[in-house]
Amino acid sequence: MATEGQALTPGEYIRHHLVHLNNSGQQQQSIVDFSIINIDSVVYSVLLGALICYFLWRAARGATAGVPGRFQAAVELLVEMVDNQAKAVIHNAQSRKLVAPLALIVFCWIFMMNAMDLLPVDLLPGIWHIVGPAMGLPDYMRVVPTADLSTTLGLSLSVLVLCLFYNVKIKGLGGWAHEMVSAPFGTSKNPLFAVMLGVVNFAMQIIEFIAKTVSHGMRLFGNMFAGELVFMLIALLGGFAAFSLSGGLFFVGHIIAGTVWAIFHILVITLQAFIFMMLALIYLGQAHDAH
Repeated sequence: MATEGQALTPGEYIRHHLVHLNNSGQQQQSIVDFSIINIDSVVYSVLLGALICYFLWRAARGATAGVPGRFQAAVELLVEMVDNQAKAVIHNAQSRKLVAPLALIVFCWIFMMNAMDLLPVDLLPGIWHIVGPAMGLPDYMRVVPTADLSTTLGLSLSVLVLCLFYNVKIKGLGGWAHEMVSAPFGTSKNPLFAVMLGVVNFAMQIIEFIAKTVSHGMRLFGNMFAGELVFMLIALLGGFAAFSLSGGLFFVGHIIAGTVWAIFHILVITLQAFIFMMLALIYLGQAHDAH
């Protein structure tokens, strides 16, 4: 940060807004550092997850057989949409009893975490600028959990664990182990070739699991991180409005650009939540299918 009493430069402003409040009390030096816990991402994701569970619980508790209200109708449409997608991908009715509600929670949870990007850039960090130092904590705060790679990779790793679980549950440990060494290139009656193909097949399966998990988390992170940066750049237009003779033009540009990007970003946050949910369903569906 700039010294006390001095305005931040655009670069310092963006760098400051990209630092998490973490358990080390210092700026994270690497984008991947599993020794550091980003407290802001954990707190916001837990609060938003609890909020989603509360609203879904209220919808289920207040559901009636008569003409539904708008809230109940909206939740019913959402549940029906997710259930139809789950039925199209996962044909095991028993598995859908767990997977479909999880997919619903994932969609709603990621949508809410993404939607934190629509808050004014300096609203919550500005409040923390006063509260944090008064509590003896660093003056850092990020409010979009899905713009944190540790959050998105944690979600994708959870999907991987479920995929491994259903691979074993549906195919049996022996059946899945056979699939790991026989797909995608098959096997051979020749013992030597069979061993060689088994090694190659196993390596390809491991690479596939890793690639799907990493890309699953990175896709959501990349889109939300980029969206967060755009909102910061737009916020800088408003900041320059107070420090230039052409401030009026900057302010008008700030309002127009912010409004247009926020409207477009509503589509982005919804689409990203839907894509993550659909990929999770597809990967779980693949775990039910034999190669």
